[in-house]
Amino acid sequence: MPKERPLWRGAAFRLCVLSAALLLCLQLAVRRSWCPEERPRLPAVAASGRAVPQPRGTAAASGRRRVTYVRSGRRGGRPGRKTARWHIELQPWASPTPSLNYEALRFLKYISTSQISCEHMNLSSLRGNSEVMKRPWSVCLDERFSLIHRLRNKQCRLYSLGLGNDDNQFEISMANSGCEVHRFDPSIKSAHIQEGQHLWYHRLSVDWRDPNPAIAAHKLHSNTKKLGTILNEFGHQKIDVLKADVESAEWKILENLILEDVVEQIGQLVFEVHIHWPGFEVSGNDSTVVRYWYSLLRELELKDFRLFHTYKDLSKPQMLLKKEAFNASSCYTLSWVNTRWK
Repeated sequence: MPKERPLWRGAAFRLCVLSAALLLCLQLAVRRSWCPEERPRLPAVAASGRAVPQPRGTAAASGRRRVTYVRSGRRGGRPGRKTARWHIELQPWASPTPSLNYEALRFLKYISTSQISCEHMNLSSLRGNSEVMKRPWSVCLDERFSLIHRLRNKQCRLYSLGLGNDDNQFEISMANSGCEVHRFDPSIKSAHIQEGQHLWYHRLSVDWRDPNPAIAAHKLHSNTKKLGTILNEFGHQKIDVLKADVESAEWKILENLILEDVVEQIGQLVFEVHIHWPGFEVSGNDSTVVRYWYSLLRELELKDFRLFHTYKDLSKPQMLLKKEAFNASSCYTLSWVNTRWK
């Protein structure tokens, strides 16, 4: 007769099987707790990169700490960067009720009153420079401002904005004084022309907006760009002098320079302003237009620009907004110096 197996052997075998199964279940449970089935989502790119933990209850339920990214309120996530402005701050009306008479008198008094004195404004005072200017393009060459020192050290840069004007004696004189001069004029024949060591001409018009990207470049009537865009493309951080004679586009160009803070990169401004009509894309009734002009110039003052010279052109029609009144000329040349410029 075959021998019977002891009962304890069968029980031991079953116990071993159960123990192995239990051990396997424990290993799977531990692995599940460390490696969740759901794949974690990659956090989205955030502007600020600041992580904020979720409430504790949520973290406890999931078995791990979760973080989410929130967008900073500052544009671009850069601390201290100024928020973009879309319009200038208009000054209060000159009178209790809008009046062209009061607005015109306030504006004309403002552009006719120097805010800071400048003793040396003639380029002929520089050694070796004897050109006589046809037009009063005045820059301040006092020792307390940096332009004279930068001219002496051959570190000066001038941007000149024009529209087919043949009067370029000011630019030539500045170039002869050692200043790097860039004249922007859409009427020249070649894209870029260099005359001498320090004078360049560019077939480019400075505007208060960049071209519409939806319009092909070959269909555009002229190559126009904002001054800030040109500075970036040329790799220039600063302009010592910005001269502009742009036939009534000066108001909107000046507004763009103020709104985009490009004006803070400029040492001196020499602008010819025209007041016989509102100017390109300047709308409103007469009193509103003059208030807008005045507000633009006050914005310059808030940015530490001071008017040091005014030239009233008596050879032009004597009118303001098509009115022969207020003893006003239709054209003035205004010169400001940035008192914070270094």
